[in-house]
Amino acid sequence: MKIGLDIMGGDFAPKATVLGAIEAYKVLSANQKLVLIGDKEQALSILHENNFSPDNFDFVHTTEVIGMGEHPTKAVVQKPNSSISLGFKLLKEGGIDAFSSAGNSGAMLVGAMFSVKAIPGVLRPAITSVMPKLEEGLGILVDVGANADCKPEYLFQFGVFGSLFAQYVYNISNPRVALVNIGEEEEKGNLLCQAAYPLMKESTQFNFVGNAEGRDMFSDLADVFVCDGFTGNVMLKFAESFYVISRKKKIKDDFFDKFNYEQYGGSPILGVNAPVVVGHGISNAEAIKNMVVLCRDMVESGLTEKIKLAFQ
Repeated sequence: MKIGLDIMGGDFAPKATVLGAIEAYKVLSANQKLVLIGDKEQALSILHENNFSPDNFDFVHTTEVIGMGEHPTKAVVQKPNSSISLGFKLLKEGGIDAFSSAGNSGAMLVGAMFSVKAIPGVLRPAITSVMPKLEEGLGILVDVGANADCKPEYLFQFGVFGSLFAQYVYNISNPRVALVNIGEEEEKGNLLCQAAYPLMKESTQFNFVGNAEGRDMFSDLADVFVCDGFTGNVMLKFAESFYVISRKKKIKDDFFDKFNYEQYGGSPILGVNAPVVVGHGISNAEAIKNMVVLCRDMVESGLTEKIKLAFQ
């Protein structure tokens, strides 16, 4: 197994990404190799400073970077030698089995769509994120930003993605799937939710348990929470603030600690033909390590093949 890591992506790259690669190496097995994509000279300098052998990694050298503020589509097309573009080229050609970056998230989504492309039958790929539960365990929120505007059929497919992801990557048996709405009654919600509900209710592809309200997000009502990307992104950013506020207020609480993004590493793009994970722009070494680990888990679980089978 080869996992590609964009070492130029993120606010603290390449130092944080290379240090994260070192930490990831320590938890990967002998047959799992990291491919560092970016400025090799800078990477070698950081590895030397930390007395870590570069022989533990493969390298694909480039100094070109897609910046956080660049237009995703234009940047991917105009910068074919950027670390993100080269990562997707390798992924498409089979040089790596998964690709991860804490760089421009829009470019990651565009790159995935242009290179490995959506799985046949998938209307729109989606991005997922983890929501901790108050008691124990975690929930999956999908979509969290790839699709601000959705059709009912998209939400149905997001339910399929989320259920398979929860089952095969997080080992949740028969995951319960809920539709994020403004009330628990079947007829509640905007036109999108009202149309999506019967599609999800009649599905035999996942275990639909009805509507979930905002107050249910951290409960054990469901394992997968489905919504459009606009709603999901607002909810995700709101949830992330819990950890920041608890730190600022000097509140030590085990539940609020679960909102620390570092623990989860990144957000997978589901519905494309290979494992792709997008990390937080402010990712530190711990977050980079966990992003790589998530890539490994996605490859080992055969998640992409499971999704392909679901859409045959």
